[in-house]
Amino acid sequence: MSHAEDQADSHEGTRRDFIYYATAGAGAVVTGAAVWPLVNQMNPSADVLALASIRVDISVIDPGTQITVLWQGKPVFIRNRTEEEIAEARAVDVSTLPDQDAGNANIGPAPATDENRSLDEAGQWLVQMGVCTHLGCVPLGDQGNFGGWFCPCHGSHYDTAGRIRQGPAPANLPIPVASFVDESTLQLG
Repeated sequence: MSHAEDQADSHEGTRRDFIYYATAGAGAVVTGAAVWPLVNQMNPSADVLALASIRVDISVIDPGTQITVLWQGKPVFIRNRTEEEIAEARAVDVSTLPDQDAGNANIGPAPATDENRSLDEAGQWLVQMGVCTHLGCVPLGDQGNFGGWFCPCHGSHYDTAGRIRQGPAPANLPIPVASFVDESTLQLG
């Protein structure tokens, strides 16, 4: 083979490689364009994104009462606790609890002390998911053997800090991400 033929074969190989790369690139773009709508439809819809964060007026909640709001399709208990409820919750020895983790999304892993479960330093505000950790029922407030919440479906008793004390529930009522916007407004999410 002459030198001119080698150059022609080399040039032909380069052209063939270019055609392969161009075809593969075009195929990748077409595949991406076809797959993107399928992937994008798995993103949360606008109504779900709107509920990713809500604000609640807490000025209407008197001490010793609670309201229940719906957030991300689940009930959330927002309780304005009395001094007695706070004192009762703070007197509990954490080592006697079935679940000793605070379950507070605002602080991460921590002991289940009342201070680690309440939203403010004074312990007045308790914000927790209103779903029993046993089978997902909604516990009733101001009931049960410990003055907190009671799930009548299977007999789980929670104390005034939302900690499981008796019954089949394996964990404390979870504390969602929450913060104060101002003294009368709470933000979930």
